[in-house]
This record gives sequence, C-alpha cells and structure tokens, in this order.
Amino acid sequence: MSQLDQVLSKIDADLDASLERLFQWLKVPSISTDPAYKDHCRTAGQWLVDELKGIGIEASLRETGGHPAVVAHAKGEAKPHVLFYGHYDVQPVDPLELWERPPFEPAIVTLPDGRKAISARGSSDDKGQVLTFVEACRAWKAVTGSLPINITFLIEGAEEDGSKFLPEFIEANRDELKADVALVCDTGMWDQETPAVTSSLRGMVYEEVIVRCADRDLHSGQFGGAARNPIHVLSKIIAAIHDENGRITIPDFYEGVPETPTQVLEQWKGLNLTEEDFLGQVGLKHSAGEKGRMLIEQIQSRPTCDVNGIIGGYTGEGTKTVIAAEARCKISFRLVGDQDPAKISENFQAFVRARIPADCSVEFIKHKGSRALALPHDFAALTVAKAALHDEWKKDPIVIGMGGSIPVGGDFKRILGLDTLFVGFGLDDDRIHSPNEKYDLKSFHKGTRSWARILAGLAN
Repeated sequence: MSQLDQVLSKIDADLDASLERLFQWLKVPSISTDPAYKDHCRTAGQWLVDELKGIGIEASLRETGGHPAVVAHAKGEAKPHVLFYGHYDVQPVDPLELWERPPFEPAIVTLPDGRKAISARGSSDDKGQVLTFVEACRAWKAVTGSLPINITFLIEGAEEDGSKFLPEFIEANRDELKADVALVCDTGMWDQETPAVTSSLRGMVYEEVIVRCADRDLHSGQFGGAARNPIHVLSKIIAAIHDENGRITIPDFYEGVPETPTQVLEQWKGLNLTEEDFLGQVGLKHSAGEKGRMLIEQIQSRPTCDVNGIIGGYTGEGTKTVIAAEARCKISFRLVGDQDPAKISENFQAFVRARIPADCSVEFIKHKGSRALALPHDFAALTVAKAALHDEWKKDPIVIGMGGSIPVGGDFKRILGLDTLFVGFGLDDDRIHSPNEKYDLKSFHKGTRSWARILAGLAN
C-alpha cells in the first residue's frame, strides 16, 4: 500500500474515535455573540489546542480583542506551506423549542431519506468541517510520523460575531502567518454526491439610509397632501435602483464586473439548476434577477442589490394615522470582479442624495465593505484540489462561485498576499444558523479522506 492508501485506511479505522472527539467539542456551547458564553468559547479553543498538541503539533491559545484564537504550527523541512483557517464559535440556538433534540447533546440521527447525520449546533458550521482537516492530519501523523506539507492553523473564536478583531490580529502576526496558500473549510458541496471548490466569493457593501422630513410625526388628516412623507421618498429611491430588466441603475455600478468564461458557463449550464429546484424550496417560482442571465449566474457571478429592511411610521397593532418624521432602510450590495466597495458606496450615496427633496435630509450609516475574490482558473492549488476530490468522490468536482461573502479571504489577500482555496463538505440542508443543524456522516468521513488526498497532492 502507498502511504496515502495507508492514511486513508487509518481514517476509516478511526472513524468512531474521530466522531467521539467531535462530539466532545460539540458539547461545548461556544456561542460567541452572547457574553454569557465567554468562558465556553475559551474552553472550546483550549480543547482544540490540546488536541493539536496531542498529535505533536505546536499550538497555543492567543489573545485577541475578543475571544481567543487558536494558532498552531507543524513546520519542518522546506516544502509547501499552507495556512488553514476555520472557526470554533457557533451561532445562538434560538428558538430552542424548535430543536428536536438538545443542541449541545450531539448524536447520530437518521434522516427521513435514510442518511445518517451528526445532529448538534456547530456540527456543520464549523466544528465538523474544521475537524475533517484535523483528523486528516492526525492520520498522516499516525502513519508516517509527519505531515506531507507545512501547516499553520488559525482557528478563530468570533466568526459568528463578525470577526471584528481578526484583521488586526492577522496584521499583528503577519510574519508568523505567512504561507504559500490559504485553505478554508467553511463552504459546501454541490449536492450529496458532487464535491465543489469555491473559486470566487462576492464582496459586500452595506449601507443604512435615514430620510428625515418634518421635525415630528404629523397627523395625516391635518398635514396629508402637503407635508413630505419620508416613507414615500425612500420608497421611490428604492424602486429606482433597479430597472425593468433587473439591472442596477446606480452610475458606474457595473464597472469592473467581468463576464464569466464561456467554458465555465457551459459547465454551469450542465448542472441544470432550475427555478423550480432552487426557488421552489422556498415557495417561489420565478427568478427576479437580471434578464438574459442563467439562474446560477444570478446567484454566483453577478452583482446584486437587496433591501434587507425598511422601517418607518407606525407599525404596531391597530391604526395610527401619522406621517412619519423619518424612514430608514438597510441595503446590501454583493460585489464581483474588480468592483470597488468604496466607489460603490460613494456612487450609491450620490444616487440617493440626488433624489432627496429640498426640504428633506438624508443620513448614511456605513459598515465595513469587502472586495470580491476570485482564483485564476489555472491556479495550481485549485488543480490539485480538483484532482484529489475526483479521486475520492469519483465525480468531477464543480468549480463554483459563492453568492455570499467570507471576509477572511479578503483579509488574507490584503494583509498576507495569499490566495485562498475554499473546499467544504456542507450541504444545503445542513440548517446552519437554524434549529436542528446537522452534518452528514458521509460529509465528515469522506471530507476527512478528501483532505488527506489534498495534502498529498499539495506536497507534489
């Protein structure tokens, strides 16, 4: 047997022990957004430090401005060096009454279709995913006494709380965190049988807009028809953002937006993602995105603008006939290609100001933005990952974009100059951030085997 085959056999033989270790970690309620769980977050970080030390990897719990981060190193002779990122914190469990079993009492459950899954908060996002990588390293160490490549681990404790202090931590430790490429296991597969590599992530701009007119709420019978209504003003501005074809009308919005390569579009077309399959699961039938674009383009490779909330006037029970003094909304933009978050924000604010009547005012509350990320299609680590995933799953992996944003990828690029390879084994039905989160047993087992193969491939 080759070394890799021995490692894969070790992973198979150790599956029950690996699950027991994962269950120990899942029992720790490391909810980062709630100060009441501060000590539990530290416990979860220390648990991983102890596990890494137990397999001969130098590890420590490092202080940040918030919950501590786990930093570990397995380095020796000159060979390829990766920075592996994940997070040990989890989302709150509310509403608790919707859980079918206690969220921090992990168990193997049988799903309605017969699949076996690990049920617990954090099983998929992100403890189970992190441990697939750790268990692959454990198997390599057990079989060969070393790892095929050099690895630095950065596992943070506040991803679910916005990673507020992570960029500062990376900047302060940039020399220690240098590597050839970053690996992130916080994404998913195309379906239960088809692995995926996420090669691009959309960026983000988030704005809050407050439109003010009168200096107080007004009686609509007395002032209606004469006084400006900020809800009307804001609604007209929101309606003007998209044209009849679903395109965004903000000047220069599409500057830096690339066209997806033809060969990639052909691969996506072969996936046959239909409106019925994608939108039907949430009770919808028709795509509302840009006309002339495939559904998969709309959610992966095209920029978007969505109103995430709108507030104004009286919203309580019963009636109250007022003209509100102010109206506000929260708007997010997902960016692709070379779109500049600062320029998008500037142009959006100018777009809004141009539509504010003379006797009204507008205020903006700006949040942190992030650029989109994309790997070159001939990126060496991407080629390695695709080959390794094919060998494990016996199917060609799908190279896809991700509609959401993972800001740490941008931090790695901006601060460390690293490209990031996103490989994950979550599924759409894992219910992350929701009650009854789960992680398929197959995802955990074959995810571990996949990482063992990727490590071997990167060594070459």
